Amino acid sequence: MAASPLVERPAHPPSLKTAPSPLRQPQLAGAAQFSSANGTPNGARPAAPTSQAAGQAPLLDLAEQLNLEERRKYVKGKKLGEGTYAIVNLGHARADPTQLVAIKKIKKQKEYTEGLAPDAVRELKHLQELAHPNIISLLSVFSTKDQNVCLVLEYLPLGDLEMLIRDQDGIRYGTADIKAWMGMLTRAIWFCHENYVLHRDIKPNNLLIAADGEVKLADFGLARSFADPWSVMTSNVITRWYRPPELLYGAKHYGGAVDVWSVGTVMAEMIVRIPYLPGNTEIDQLQLIYDRIGTPTEENWPGVTTLPGYIPPERIMPVQPKANFLQTFGTVGDEGVDLLFKTLTLDPRKRITAREMLQHPWWRAEPHPTRKQDLPRKSASLGEEKMAADLKRQPGQTATEEDRGKGVARKLDFGSAMK
Repeated sequence: MAASPLVERPAHPPSLKTAPSPLRQPQLAGAAQFSSANGTPNGARPAAPTSQAAGQAPLLDLAEQLNLEERRKYVKGKKLGEGTYAIVNLGHARADPTQLVAIKKIKKQKEYTEGLAPDAVRELKHLQELAHPNIISLLSVFSTKDQNVCLVLEYLPLGDLEMLIRDQDGIRYGTADIKAWMGMLTRAIWFCHENYVLHRDIKPNNLLIAADGEVKLADFGLARSFADPWSVMTSNVITRWYRPPELLYGAKHYGGAVDVWSVGTVMAEMIVRIPYLPGNTEIDQLQLIYDRIGTPTEENWPGVTTLPGYIPPERIMPVQPKANFLQTFGTVGDEGVDLLFKTLTLDPRKRITAREMLQHPWWRAEPHPTRKQDLPRKSASLGEEKMAADLKRQPGQTATEEDRGKGVARKLDFGSAMK
């Protein structure tokens, strides 16, 4: 029978005649000699037996060997940032120093003594399952000597979309650029949903930019599979400004429509260059939805009053027609407004799907999407700092909405028809 490839056989196997009995202690160098058969020592006590010869490297099991080999593939460079949950270092592949990577070391948390935090496990699981040009690539995983887990991610040096949206003085972009970014985001979400994965935290600072201009969806710490439509899921996901009304009402059963709503709010933010629905609390978030999109009722959303967190509104605001959206978002054209309008439909069952978004006529209308290498971008140094700040957050940790755009988002006049 062929020898197992996992077992290293010695070049000169020991002879059966000279093999010591397993019931006898081996003779140790420098140990005291025994003068009688009953083991009475002549002198000092013998030194404790060791499992290996002095100076010999410790023997590793197969898993340890594989982990060590994986760790040796990368060279860790300068520290990019350190937070409560992770340390991010720049690195490169040992075989190719030009291949830069981001090494994210996830720190052990005191409350999880027997393994990784659940959000770190989710991020690791889903990034291993999803391979797409518009999703950040997980290149490798290994553990360190102190039992922390390191994720080796592709290096995305140009920051995120939030940087571009906020920099109104330094960055200029138009409909063709928005169309290119939205196409990349929509393809990423379509691929997730085709593989029965909900991202559940889509927002501009989770959309990182590669050196060639490609947008990559990152931070899968809140993601989960949704193959079983009857499984109960938490409603406390998605950063508040991008959270759909069904989750604000406490829905426990939902699908890809929650991500599509988030995509719509990101599109609106790209156009007006400030968050579209920046609620300070969940009640305030619902009120903004009522004022700018419409109040959910049994007429426009059958069954909404049965959701566990439904709150009867003090007044009913009619669903805003598409014409009102044109007043605020008309720069992307009629077809672009139509797509945005369908992503922000109140009833999730009537909301457009990611697959239907890719089939929308807006992509074929003028102007055509900008080539990725021609898209606006920030400097690599600023992008590197922003990438480090994002990666060192706990997977799935939501940024503080009030710290971003507070006192600014309300300055835009969305028109009297939207109030």
